[in-house]
Amino acid sequence: MDVFGEALKDQFTRPPADILWVHNSYDEPEEMPVDIYFRNEAEMPELELEALEQCKGKVLDVGAGVGSHALVLQKRGFDVTGMDISAAAVTIMKQRGLKKAIEGNILKYKGGKYDTLLFMMNGIGLTGSLAGLKAFLKEVKGLLNPGGQLVFDSSDLMYLYQEIAFPEQGYYGEVSFRYEYKSIKGSWFKWVYVDKKMLKGIATETGWNAEVIFEDEHDQYLARLTLRP
Repeated sequence: MDVFGEALKDQFTRPPADILWVHNSYDEPEEMPVDIYFRNEAEMPELELEALEQCKGKVLDVGAGVGSHALVLQKRGFDVTGMDISAAAVTIMKQRGLKKAIEGNILKYKGGKYDTLLFMMNGIGLTGSLAGLKAFLKEVKGLLNPGGQLVFDSSDLMYLYQEIAFPEQGYYGEVSFRYEYKSIKGSWFKWVYVDKKMLKGIATETGWNAEVIFEDEHDQYLARLTLRP
């Protein structure tokens, strides 16, 4: 069952949605406000606005959710497509007015070439692990036009371990999540948050230039990756 999609549908059709709980592998479950996915441009934080400013050409918004960022880009005249693995999210994107919205998994997608691949709200984490990120950065080159770019935000999770035990093995930014909505729990899925130093090393290893273009006070940063000549 698409637990996350059910929460989005309720927020869209009969707000407010019930509480969406996010269970994690490192601490207690956290409440995720569903309305955050329906933000308009005025409600977006500076990091996200800067990411939108960095977009160019034909854009694929990966993990677009209900299309909030893609809709801003569409309003600005971009040729933008929103992609999400959730069928419910894709339906809502279309109902909200996004002209191009597709259901898909970027890890398997072969459907076109773009100038910007945009991953918001730690979306690059869908690669699941450092090994998954390396593999993705090698494979995704085929989706970019010459001069294309990846734009995404991530976080250094070191701050989490000031109060809880540091993982005994593996990279500390590799975690697992599951959603719970109306007492229905989804399946666990892996996610990765990569610190800036690690990102730059992986980028170099896989043939990319990595540039940190924005940082905020919450240990989040915005990165742009471009292919090395």
